[in-house]
Amino acid sequence: MTSPAPTLDAELAAFVQGGVGIVVASRDDRLLASIARGVGCRIDRGGQRVTVFVVRSENEALLADVRRHRLVAVVFSQPSSHRTVQLKGSDACERAPESEDFAAMNAYAAALDAELSGIGFGNGYARALIAHAPGDVVGVCFTVSDGYVQTPGPRAGERLAKP
Repeated sequence: MTSPAPTLDAELAAFVQGGVGIVVASRDDRLLASIARGVGCRIDRGGQRVTVFVVRSENEALLADVRRHRLVAVVFSQPSSHRTVQLKGSDACERAPESEDFAAMNAYAAALDAELSGIGFGNGYARALIAHAPGDVVGVCFTVSDGYVQTPGPRAGERLAKP
């Protein structure tokens, strides 16, 4: 019997949708990584389904790998504290953004801008870093199959709690 997947509680869901850097990764047939910078994230109400948004035109290799292998690992890291978590899925797929997703991406951009401004980057730096045309964004959605604490220190590599 397999153990249940981790569920993101309200605090962790707020963290991964807040002012964090998002790196999305998959792999090709040769096991070489493909990576992308995320431009936003949405967690479903149940806390197990995640959608991260990437710029399509800049990340065709990642998207091809997701389509072929359906594997994804996403790292969320807060610059000011280095708090980091990793979420993994084995059922990843693409989906078109919905109207609520654009609001989530705008909120994410504001939160990341505030986070980076708080550690000395100029206002607007984060928005420039993740700038994209609305029609050039795609969601990579997946069910959380595993999750890890990746904050540097003694707990790095620990699995996230399961329900």
